[in-house]
Amino acid sequence: MKFIIKLIISAIAIIILAKLLPGVSLDPPYTTALIVAIVLVFLNTLVKPLLIILTLPITVLTLGLFLLIINALIILLADKLIDGFSVSSIWTALLFSILLSFLQSVLHSIIKEDKK
Repeated sequence: MKFIIKLIISAIAIIILAKLLPGVSLDPPYTTALIVAIVLVFLNTLVKPLLIILTLPITVLTLGLFLLIINALIILLADKLIDGFSVSSIWTALLFSILLSFLQSVLHSIIKEDKK
């Protein structure tokens, strides 16, 4: 159940960012946003660890800042895999990934249950 809620939160964040950022577009917004959220989970689970291992020296040299570029590359890969989702450039993908992480954390904190 928590996984489905996280997917819906991610889809909502993707829709919000697609409306705010000029270089990001969703063709049918709701279904495409859900598909983008699912594909991003898949890519972050399978592809991102491989990229981190392959780029470990440059990541260490940049004190971890290269992970932002890896996140942008994951967004661009999702752009290539999904027809209704498009990102105009790597800089837009970088901004999208940063804002997506921030917006997801804000939305998760809003719906987080109080543990008493």
